[in-house]
Amino acid sequence: MSDVKKDHSIGAGTGAMTGVVAGAAIGSAAGPVGSAVGAVVGGLVGAKAGDSIAEAVNPTTYNEHFRKEYAAAPYYISGSEWRDYEPAYKYGYDTYGQYRGRNFDEVEPELQAKWDATRANSRLAWNDARQAVRDGWHYIERTMPGDADRDGR
Repeated sequence: MSDVKKDHSIGAGTGAMTGVVAGAAIGSAAGPVGSAVGAVVGGLVGAKAGDSIAEAVNPTTYNEHFRKEYAAAPYYISGSEWRDYEPAYKYGYDTYGQYRGRNFDEVEPELQAKWDATRANSRLAWNDARQAVRDGWHYIERTMPGDADRDGR
């Protein structure tokens, strides 16, 4: 499988999983059947969003960019390592498609609420990770056509 196709598959898979979780949560208001239907619909929508982002922003290139730059970022905490920041950048990449068209500040409370479950081996609390997540969002937004969240970036 070519690297480009693999990156699209990763983007679609990431979007699908994010969509499944969101769809199941929304559908749960209608009971177990609503959860199941919501998960399927959310997965399909999420896969499409993830794939379109992967077309514009190669996830491997995205990761490499931040791996090279994270220690020079103004929010970098001395003594931190890539393993602390990588989950924050990945979280930004993974969630952008789910909230596409909405402003980061608008969805930050939802992102914060899910950070502890998403942070993997990162030692960063949300207040330390949030700028890296935001940086990831704006990297994608600058690459995508238009200004989806109308914030001028």
